[in-house]
Amino acid sequence: MTYLTITIQLMKFHPDIKVMGDTTFRGDCPTETAEQVTFFAQLNIRVPKLAKIALHIRNEGARTWHQAARHKSEGMNTGASDIIIPCCPPIVIEMKRMDHTKSRITKEQEQYLIDCQEAGALVCVALGYEAALIFITKQGY
Repeated sequence: MTYLTITIQLMKFHPDIKVMGDTTFRGDCPTETAEQVTFFAQLNIRVPKLAKIALHIRNEGARTWHQAARHKSEGMNTGASDIIIPCCPPIVIEMKRMDHTKSRITKEQEQYLIDCQEAGALVCVALGYEAALIFITKQGY
């Protein structure tokens, strides 16, 4: 008799970084890109004053060594979070899928969040757009 073993890679969250969303959720869910698109659309409806200044740093994708070096010299920061809102204090959110077993967080992304938090920013890993919006509304917006 043959048994099939399935291993699910759980994302390990840094203990000093707040995680918003249901970490027990498993199942079909939108991609990170779809979550980001929905987040920015909903932010525009729910908190338009923040939507005017919120941004997403395009940091993803494969690059050659030369492209990476040029981008770094131009100010690209490896690990920069998906959502940055330069208010006071700043809000920095790393967006992941609702089912976090379908996402991964890099050491650079974790370090960026920790560095932002140490500098006074409000930071979290959000499991889906709704979790990100809840985090923002808990800040009084």
